[in-house]
Amino acid sequence: MSETQRPEDVVREERAQLDFSRDMSYGDYLQLDAILSAQKPLSPAHDEMLFIVQHQTSELWMKLMLHELHAAMAHIARDELAPAFKMLARVSRIMEQLVHAWDVLATMTPPEYSALRPYLAKSSGFQSHQYRCIEFAMGNKNAAMLQPHAHHPDRAATVRAAYEAPSLYDEALRLLARRGLPVPASHTERDWTRPYEASDAVEQAWLQVYRDPQAHWDLYQLGEELTDLEDTFRLWRFRHVTTVERVIGFKRGTGGTGGVSYLRKMLDVVLFPEIWRLRTAL
Repeated sequence: MSETQRPEDVVREERAQLDFSRDMSYGDYLQLDAILSAQKPLSPAHDEMLFIVQHQTSELWMKLMLHELHAAMAHIARDELAPAFKMLARVSRIMEQLVHAWDVLATMTPPEYSALRPYLAKSSGFQSHQYRCIEFAMGNKNAAMLQPHAHHPDRAATVRAAYEAPSLYDEALRLLARRGLPVPASHTERDWTRPYEASDAVEQAWLQVYRDPQAHWDLYQLGEELTDLEDTFRLWRFRHVTTVERVIGFKRGTGGTGGVSYLRKMLDVVLFPEIWRLRTAL
């Protein structure tokens, strides 16, 4: 307070600085009224709030993952690897957040989940259209996975677009081919809706990169970014299956899947097979 300011003037000035009625506030910018009113438990169970918040926050992280994945794929398609590396590294860090989120859900015991499960009807994380888009963008294409979204035309169209588009790995292999590496046309001009099949020729192309990193430094770094990404994705799947087994045992999932048995099959899916296989040959 200056010597000429009266105490009441100082109070008035401080109040003016804290008056956000005329400007955009933190809550306005983040749309917090909409976000924080979106938790609507259906059961009397105390733990349903945890269940809802866990899945809503996961969907927000997945939204950011798709934002970064799509941008990274576009950059790779334009041979702009530096920004793609930053985006792929961010996706890996987001996946780490999703891995640790299971630690919170794992605090829910079987009786606590049983108290709310009847209220879920057939709703299941299996039906997450954003997760399906991530799986498709990562190359795990499966036409049967379109059906769970058929009841919602807008979501179904989004999932189908991801299903029909080249995956992240497809874009990486097309980049290798543009750089003169011997990636066969069967893996650069194929039906993008077909599940990816590993190729000895593709492995040899990646081996050229890994045997001479100095000559192919950015492609070598791309290979390691993909390795990081699949590494964290595997951890997410593992924490998912162990958390589900801890909470519901071997009951069938609410969405109709086999629950733990279905999730364990997903542990065997390899997204970028040649990048993992080449390590044995080096």
